[in-house]
Amino acid sequence: MTKPNIDSPIVVVIGGGFGGVAAVQALAKAPVNVVLIDKENHHLFQPLLYQVATSVLPTSNIAFPIRRIFRKQANAYVFNDEVVSIDCAARRITFSNQRSARFDYLILAAGANSSYFGNDQWAPFAPGMKTLDDAMIIRNKILRAFEDAEAETNPVALREHLTFVVVGGGATGVELAGAIKELGVDSISKDYRRFNAKNARVILIEAGDRLLPSMSESSSHAAFKALEKIGVEIRLNQSVTHVDETGVVVNGESIRANTIVWSAGVKASSLGASLGAKLDRNGRVLVEPDCSVVGSPNVFVIGDMASMKCAKTGHAVPGVAPAATQMGQFVAQIIAREVRAGVRNTTSNAPNLTTTNGAQIMERGKFEYFDKGSMATIGRAKAVAEVAGLKFHGLIAWLAWLFVHLILLVGFNNRILVFMSWAISYITFSKGSRIISGNPPSRVVAPVGSDAGDSAADRRKAVEELLMRM
Repeated sequence: MTKPNIDSPIVVVIGGGFGGVAAVQALAKAPVNVVLIDKENHHLFQPLLYQVATSVLPTSNIAFPIRRIFRKQANAYVFNDEVVSIDCAARRITFSNQRSARFDYLILAAGANSSYFGNDQWAPFAPGMKTLDDAMIIRNKILRAFEDAEAETNPVALREHLTFVVVGGGATGVELAGAIKELGVDSISKDYRRFNAKNARVILIEAGDRLLPSMSESSSHAAFKALEKIGVEIRLNQSVTHVDETGVVVNGESIRANTIVWSAGVKASSLGASLGAKLDRNGRVLVEPDCSVVGSPNVFVIGDMASMKCAKTGHAVPGVAPAATQMGQFVAQIIAREVRAGVRNTTSNAPNLTTTNGAQIMERGKFEYFDKGSMATIGRAKAVAEVAGLKFHGLIAWLAWLFVHLILLVGFNNRILVFMSWAISYITFSKGSRIISGNPPSRVVAPVGSDAGDSAADRRKAVEELLMRM
């Protein structure tokens, strides 16, 4: 058991995502007590969530216990709890059970949630994909759709079971749409007797004029053609105006579908509002160039929760994992440097910092995001990538995507298991995690031949109907 140094400053980090973990790790040798708080007990590798949702990987392959990450870091303490409010002036955080704790420095990295642009009533019918629970809900819905299709005799209802709508043409939407289509075409087409899973209809809806808007037009075009080739129906310049249990309405057209997935936008954690700082339209905190909150130099906001421009390029810092990681490392270096210099904040609303003897110290500097590139996988041996000014797609991009994601995964065991799952999937065309759990069947379907009585004529008619569908 390691006891904290009561004379060392307390750095509280809220959120165990990429930014929060990077910040804690960067403070490993600093003379501080680092307290990481997250309502989940695991670090989640969100870029591979869609593979959990489409039965490629089990949940354990992309999640890693937070405590294990820091078990050798003597100054790090992990608490599985939820922070509900922050008082910057008093330097205190309040937990869901109304307990509170003080801090000397705070790093807010609580991430983002799915945004329905003011239509939160759509969420039950079109789940987003931000957590393991989200991915499991989507996986259950996808697999349940195929199971219900096997028991369906009405052609109209069968089409609804086999229609999958993905809203949002960013990286998540593109990867998910391709994976769902390949699930039906490659993995399960031989497992069902009464319908052809290859006929599953996957519709990708994007309000903008191209897919992958954060990448170049050539990459967008390559992704479009690759998805189109495997049978994904792509609708550009079309917006969803209604969602319910029967499907979606797109540009006035009703599309009946039992499975809808939302990947059209995100909004920052509501914790940002408790800071009393200005927010942008997506709920992100408008921060200073050093990632601190205006008027509270000891409070930093990073990752999906921060709204800022790169000091070097003037472009908005994107809400992606590499940016969150770099921001976490940047603010950790600021804190470590100031603590070692004996810095204290002069007032709660003054950005200037002084040493304990009153001497002014050097400026903190401004955050500069280094864009290492972007990637998106479209399906089996298909991807687009932009790295160091180079643009490539196809098999080479797919192999690069595999390598990068394996390297970034937390935990050596996870890397080995994910690699093996990918290898088996590639060789056998099968998905190893097609387990429905938690949710019961959406409806009870009577066995063939039992819904119209037990007479021989009824049974013979039911068998004839079954054979006609095979």
